Amino acid sequence: MKSFRALHQEKNTSARVGVLQTPHGIVETPAFIAVATQASVKSLTPRDLEEIGVQIIIANSYHLHLRPGEDLIFELGGLHKFMGWSGPLMTDSGGFQVFSLGAGMEQGVGKIASIFPEEGRPLPRGEKSRVRIDEDGVEFRSHLDGSILRLTPEKVIEIQAKLGADIILTLDECTSPLHDYEYTKEAMGRTHRWALRAFKKYAEIQRDSKQALFGIVQGGAYRDLREESAKFIGSLGFDGIAIGGSLGRSKREMHDVLEWTIPLLPEEKPRHLLGIGEVEDVFEIVGRGVDLFDCAAPTRMARNGALLVKGEEKFRLNICNSRYKDDPRPLEEGCKCYTCRNFSRAYLRHLFLAKELLAYKLATIHNLHFVVSLMKEVREAIRDRRFLELKERWMG
Repeated sequence: MKSFRALHQEKNTSARVGVLQTPHGIVETPAFIAVATQASVKSLTPRDLEEIGVQIIIANSYHLHLRPGEDLIFELGGLHKFMGWSGPLMTDSGGFQVFSLGAGMEQGVGKIASIFPEEGRPLPRGEKSRVRIDEDGVEFRSHLDGSILRLTPEKVIEIQAKLGADIILTLDECTSPLHDYEYTKEAMGRTHRWALRAFKKYAEIQRDSKQALFGIVQGGAYRDLREESAKFIGSLGFDGIAIGGSLGRSKREMHDVLEWTIPLLPEEKPRHLLGIGEVEDVFEIVGRGVDLFDCAAPTRMARNGALLVKGEEKFRLNICNSRYKDDPRPLEEGCKCYTCRNFSRAYLRHLFLAKELLAYKLATIHNLHFVVSLMKEVREAIRDRRFLELKERWMG
């Protein structure tokens, strides 16, 4: 993106601080992107997000295409106006959703289980794929009504142009960590050809638009494929580069993928890691040069009663545990979020056990505030050249 500037880089790491200018405001990087799949961060209002300090959110063009439809959203003034969000906004192409309805269902990988098979639950028995992929695009059966729909690289650009987000993504074929080398290579080649078609369509319909287009690097956990894809996608003139697809069978393999990929990407463009961003990932991915990342984990965990607290194992506190029945303390001492300033652990536990809707709102406010505050701390540490010191203090 022509309006991205890297300002500081930490010595002995690839961690960097930058500024990303969008039509709806500035994003200070590295930044966490809150997930608003269906034009909503679950349980929160745009005002809540602003008060928390969320800089940028990501919605999903696949889901919005199915319901309520990009034409309706366009007629109502675009996605920003439709959802009442005035800040920077990104839309995903739906490539991961196509994967989750296809190979993800067949192999039990993705949303149904950990995307890292060596670190998650045992893989469930696979289901029948709802997707057919060919050179032209993707044909799938809607999870809403079973109707047959088709997405092509060009169609995805048209959908996102109508939605009107500040940053949009190309359609890619997301592979599984269980796919072999040959299929991963085939899918990568298809993703490259789709990227060329998407870029051409974007150039045709976005002549006067300030909408930025990010390409997506694929190649699974195979070094030669990741390097080939990084060089190819990085050469096409995209405004930014996203790293997607299978990141391996473990977090260690994900780190390898980033180390192979990022050095081959243009330094002057923002790098976005798709779908990763639990607290324990932050220092590893930022330290390898990631500028932006999105992840549904903080909000999903909040709705399940897993609250982010420093000092807990994996930073998670299970609020439904009986030990918090009469605990008068806030979730985290010193936390300045609305939840911690006003409510006790005992009250939050009560809300979850009573299945009160307020539980989800208060928990989500805290978890997002936790991650947003962490990222502010990370940016300050990089500026002051003490990123590794901060990492040691957090991770031990």
